[in-house]
Amino acid sequence: MTPPESAAEVFDALGKDYEAAFPDQPGQKAVLAWLLERLPERAKVTDLGSGTGRPVAETLAAAGHEVTGYDVAAKMVEIARAQVPAARFEQADLRTLTLPAGSRDLVAAFFSLLQMTRADLDAVLAQAAGWLTPGGYFVLGTVAADVDGIEFSFLGHPIRASSYPPEAFVARLEAAGLEVVYREQVLYTSDHPDVRPEEQLYLVARRPS
Repeated sequence: MTPPESAAEVFDALGKDYEAAFPDQPGQKAVLAWLLERLPERAKVTDLGSGTGRPVAETLAAAGHEVTGYDVAAKMVEIARAQVPAARFEQADLRTLTLPAGSRDLVAAFFSLLQMTRADLDAVLAQAAGWLTPGGYFVLGTVAADVDGIEFSFLGHPIRASSYPPEAFVARLEAAGLEVVYREQVLYTSDHPDVRPEEQLYLVARRPS
């Protein structure tokens, strides 16, 4: 069996093909619209696993927010800088990223934690909660499933992925001191031949004021 590729290897190879494979995700659009109605003006936003910059960083920057995206793949950072000049993008491993406590109005993680081990995923969730200002939001988009280190092919690349069922994510966010204020599950389908239908989970958790 081919050894699993790292997130950097996968997304350096995919580049804009990732954007083409997962267009028009209604669950993601809905949660971004929900957040835009509630964020303060010029909110300080961190996008974990910012990919090509679209649609998350692009949408939030267009609304006047100060967006910084971090991605492990150098190619994704290059693409995002070209596509979304209104935001800032840096290459970083999300597992070792450090930001000041209480400094972010919004931390977003859309489908960027799936290639982590459960231990690393737990650590990133807890750390992200600590970065929020009082009243700040953490938004998670993921494929919720009871899997731990499962190997499969993703857009032609062998990967290893971990996740949790929805209630386990809720429990972890609550254990980090956050209140879950938005929850939606959406069956997503794509016309791309290598994308299977998937049950997407969207959660927003708020740090108490």
